[in-house]
Amino acid sequence: MRNHSFYQLIIVTSFSLMGLVAIAQKTASKNTNPNIILIMADDLGYGDVGFNGNKKVITPNLDLMAKSGVKFNNFYAAAPLCSPTRASVLTGRSPFRQGIFAAHTGAMRPAEKTIAEVLKKEGYKTGFFGKWHLGWVEPDEVESRGMYSPPWHHGYDETFATKSAVPTWNPTKTPEGWTSWGAEEDGSWGGSIYVQNGQPVTENLEGDDSRIIIDRAIPFIEQSISKDKPFFATIWFHTPHEPVVAGPEYLAKYPDLPLAQQHYYGAITAMDDQIGRLRAFLKDKNIEDNTIIFFCSDNGPADPLAKKGIASAGPFSGHKHQMWEGGLRVPALALWPKHIKEGIVSDYQANTSDYFPTILEILNVQKDKKIPLDGVSFNPILNGESNVREIPFAAGYQRLFNDIELYAYIDGAYKICIPDKGDEMMLFDIKNDPAEKNNLALEKPELLKKMMLELEKVKESWKQSREGKDYQW
Repeated sequence: MRNHSFYQLIIVTSFSLMGLVAIAQKTASKNTNPNIILIMADDLGYGDVGFNGNKKVITPNLDLMAKSGVKFNNFYAAAPLCSPTRASVLTGRSPFRQGIFAAHTGAMRPAEKTIAEVLKKEGYKTGFFGKWHLGWVEPDEVESRGMYSPPWHHGYDETFATKSAVPTWNPTKTPEGWTSWGAEEDGSWGGSIYVQNGQPVTENLEGDDSRIIIDRAIPFIEQSISKDKPFFATIWFHTPHEPVVAGPEYLAKYPDLPLAQQHYYGAITAMDDQIGRLRAFLKDKNIEDNTIIFFCSDNGPADPLAKKGIASAGPFSGHKHQMWEGGLRVPALALWPKHIKEGIVSDYQANTSDYFPTILEILNVQKDKKIPLDGVSFNPILNGESNVREIPFAAGYQRLFNDIELYAYIDGAYKICIPDKGDEMMLFDIKNDPAEKNNLALEKPELLKKMMLELEKVKESWKQSREGKDYQW
């Protein structure tokens, strides 16, 4: 009897263990899709990172990421300023289709389908952290421009967001010497505040703003891991948007530079440290190889900082608010260890509208054919397959009250653009003249005319979308 009971116990135990193993395997198999992190800097110029040739700025983590994945030489923002570009990232559509023509102009429309909404349906936990700038984040806020449209209305489960810019050091206080928007006489900050899941935040808001953001992103990722859920984290830093301030530790890294550049580079290095901290966390949790990281800036360097030589568009002309390459071409990289070949330097002309279709293709999710996208997938680049963009793309922004309506249209080597207010349409060979020194409008009038007609067709498509063709209110 004892032996019979003993063997019976062994059999029952064995089947129990097999069941536990099966359950464990089933649980582990739930998270088969890659985690995705979209990181964006704010007003970071093409020449403001080490991986694009800046010898003074300290960005070891970004530089290593660029060497370990894909570095884009020709990555474009959908607009030379913040809100429109951010709209393009989340939807794969030109901001002109959405009525987001400039900063604080309108807000993300409820009918626009975002990456977060798509991924949520695919079983992802979704989190947003940092600068939203696609609508107000406080329901009772009433201002002259914009409207209430927070990230949790657009597919995000966890949010820690500001409406727009804050100081990059001590984001609840007016920086010393700052007298522009947001400044308060009592030393408090009169601009945007942090709101977490709909509630104003009062704790852990001192010191480096990039650290404050990552302090909220990491627990979200940890929670997703504990629930064995793939995650989609959108991390949009405020750095190095004005007021750009660095803490003492980071100022000390640049003792030989003028004070203004110490703050600018110091804030960038602080952001780089936090990106390194994030990567170290992914590695510690053994999910680094199953996590895709995309990094870019929302536009070129800010006007006043670029004009003073503090910020840099690298070899390109112009800056934020202009359609020159310096306003549109931004630093960018993609990293997916053991999936993307190391050390790819791509001349492919990608842009911020391409993120949406790229992610859909990676996940083998079909796009809605009724809704036109402006972006195309650059997944072939990640696979080392193609290096030439076959579909032209357009960029631009409007502030009609100030008589500003600027456009650029890029088709391979050639670009037409109205660079700045009061300019005529110009034509450049950006492959051989990336600094845009030689306007070819008079030399190649037929090409100019052809590209202008193509741009008009795109603009008409944009107009049809924003006036109701794509969805019903």
